[in-house]
Amino acid sequence: MAQESPKNSAAEIPVTSNGQLEDSHEHSFNRDLKRSLPVGLGLSETKITSHGFDSTKEGVVEAGPFPGSSASPKSSVISPSSAAASRLAGQGCDLIIPTGARAQQKSGPVVLADEVKNPAMEKLELVRKWSLNTYKCTRQIISEKLGRGSRTVDLELEAQIDILRDNKKKYENILRLAQTLSTQLFQMVHTQRQLGDAFADLSLKSLELHEEFGYNADTQKLLAKNGETLLGAINFFIASVNTLVNKTIEDTLLTVKQYESARIEYDAYRTDLEELNLGPRDANTLPKIEQSQQLFQVHKEKYDKMRNDVSIKLKFLEENKVKVLHNQLVLFHNAIAAYFAGNQKQLEQTLKQFHIKLKTPGADAPSWLEEQ
Repeated sequence: MAQESPKNSAAEIPVTSNGQLEDSHEHSFNRDLKRSLPVGLGLSETKITSHGFDSTKEGVVEAGPFPGSSASPKSSVISPSSAAASRLAGQGCDLIIPTGARAQQKSGPVVLADEVKNPAMEKLELVRKWSLNTYKCTRQIISEKLGRGSRTVDLELEAQIDILRDNKKKYENILRLAQTLSTQLFQMVHTQRQLGDAFADLSLKSLELHEEFGYNADTQKLLAKNGETLLGAINFFIASVNTLVNKTIEDTLLTVKQYESARIEYDAYRTDLEELNLGPRDANTLPKIEQSQQLFQVHKEKYDKMRNDVSIKLKFLEENKVKVLHNQLVLFHNAIAAYFAGNQKQLEQTLKQFHIKLKTPGADAPSWLEEQ
């Protein structure tokens, strides 16, 4: 009977109206629990983990090693009654092993939810940054046009850009005139071909003027043939100059526009930083100055990168332009000179020199065998 007293005292735990233990009875329960544990093991080294009523184990008390004892004590497991387990579960607090103990704490699952990013807020932040940047750049442009703001100028690079834009206008004028010449020459060749066919038809029907009509028919057909050869050379010249003007030079000017935009942003943030540095320095302005300094450094690096890109592209463009225009101008000159000199062999040799193949009428259309 003396051995059942700790179990009975643990099972009969009076509770208050709200389901919590009374302090006096809780003290007596802890005292009885100490008596039931082996010597050298205290409540400070124990962990009581309670489970629900549907669990196989109603309650488990795990004992850790006693810090002050050299011998390793035996672990003991006490299974109190269901009433004690329910009261411990309702009490809402467990006895935790202190730091350094080897017993593993049992706890329920813990879910750590990451901060959910709101797409609407991200878009709103992007719009805010874009609006602020646009405002600064617009203010810088207006200040420059009114003569109030300062701008960063690279004299050598700006001179090269101005020359490029001026040359582009002149090349566009040459291209437009060459296209007009090609159109007029095409019409003349078409007229000469029709005129040659008309002379050939009359030479067959007019016996008394057979030879005269025949001579004129042969001349017009020869002129039409040479005109087609010259037309091929001119069209090749137009295609090459068009590629140079509307692709190569245009691509370089696009990089120039990006460079100018980077320059405006750089000057805008530079002006903001200078204004903040001229103002007072206190706890409110120092974070703004530091942030402005960081933004200024970012746009300065972007400006330097774009300036370097423009310099490299201008250098390669100049080399490519000289090579392309040299070949095309030699072709144009030799073809025109041979055509008006009536030197058919030299005209054909010029086309072979530049690997130009003339398209015969109807060559683009597939034959009926290829269509099958």
